Amino acid sequence: MASKLVLNRLRSLSRVSELSDVRFDKLREPISIFSISQNHVTWRSYSEASQPTPINPPPPPPSPNTSTTTSSSLNEFELAKFSIIAETWWDAEGPFKPLHLMNPTRLAFIRSTLCRHFRKDPNCTRPFEGLKFVDVGCGGGILSEPLARMGATVTGVDAVDKNIKIARLHADLDPQTSSIEYRCTTAESLVEEQRQFDAVIALEVIEHVADPAGFCKSLSALTIPGGATVISTINRSMRAYATAIVAAEYLLHWLPKGTHQWSSFLTPEELVLILQRASISVQEMAGFVYNPLTGRWSLSDDISVNFIAFGTKSAKKDETLD
Repeated sequence: MASKLVLNRLRSLSRVSELSDVRFDKLREPISIFSISQNHVTWRSYSEASQPTPINPPPPPPSPNTSTTTSSSLNEFELAKFSIIAETWWDAEGPFKPLHLMNPTRLAFIRSTLCRHFRKDPNCTRPFEGLKFVDVGCGGGILSEPLARMGATVTGVDAVDKNIKIARLHADLDPQTSSIEYRCTTAESLVEEQRQFDAVIALEVIEHVADPAGFCKSLSALTIPGGATVISTINRSMRAYATAIVAAEYLLHWLPKGTHQWSSFLTPEELVLILQRASISVQEMAGFVYNPLTGRWSLSDDISVNFIAFGTKSAKKDETLD
């Protein structure tokens, strides 16, 4: 299986305490820090877990405008980039077309893992009834809306004010999504407000922040003890450079040029270690694979390009921001 090599390397990681001197803000550099072994990190690959059920994405429309806000882990350049294209969030053929196409697959993974974790019935219409979710880096709300339709009480936060305005406008078109709490703020600000959620979700966000380790600590602080964290991103591999940057941005023009910086990607090993240091234990990981013949994405054990991780926070209260 394509992810077996990564699985073996992950299972040979040392105790996090032995890596306390590693500066995780340096993890973006293409170096390996995984030569020590003893303790084991165990988590399921996609094929080892029960198969999730695909979910249909929400419909498209609206758009208006304004500026941006900032905070500690934010990257000002990244905020400016996404502010420019904010009005196209619900254009299924626009710059965010890849996310619209990937959304049913992302939701399938979220529904499967969170239903298992919270002991909910994945076959019912609203399995997340009674649970509080936060969608960090929610953009125009293309993930927040289907989560709300599945019964979750959703808070969507984004540092780009235009994104939040568009998300609110679109959510108000449907009574099932009009209850979403959208805020132009950051994960760090929510931590200061002492907000906590059953599940914290940050998809395709961590590769755009200035401080991945600090960002993950904030996500952990927002997660209740025993709660769940879901993160998706792009692997820092040569295959990812070829497909997510060269092909997607320069050849196929799926994304605006400069959307991604290869040096900002994290490998699965690096993400697992950063999350461990933030008291989040990764339980399951899957890759997203695109089929150019069908134009569809599917879940796979191949985590060499796009991947998603589901982790849980220790049920014992601990301080992750010290």
